[in-house]
Amino acid sequence: MPRDRHPLSDEIYFEFTPVGGQVRVAAIDSVTGVEVVIFGPVSASQTDLEGLALRKLRKRIEKKEPVGKQSGWFA
Repeated sequence: MPRDRHPLSDEIYFEFTPVGGQVRVAAIDSVTGVEVVIFGPVSASQTDLEGLALRKLRKRIEKKEPVGKQSGWFA
């Protein structure tokens, strides 16, 4: 997708927090402030977890859906 049509910024922040046998990964877009969270096994590589979180962040921003309107347990 061309850069001018994709609202995801060039700067994404990742936060890794170990939780038992899992890792909580938060990805935050620096321009929009949109944040998504995924969980993965501690055995997964940082690159794989970042890639998964980044894909989820892109989908969230493309949907432009308000946080309160999402279905499921996790927003």
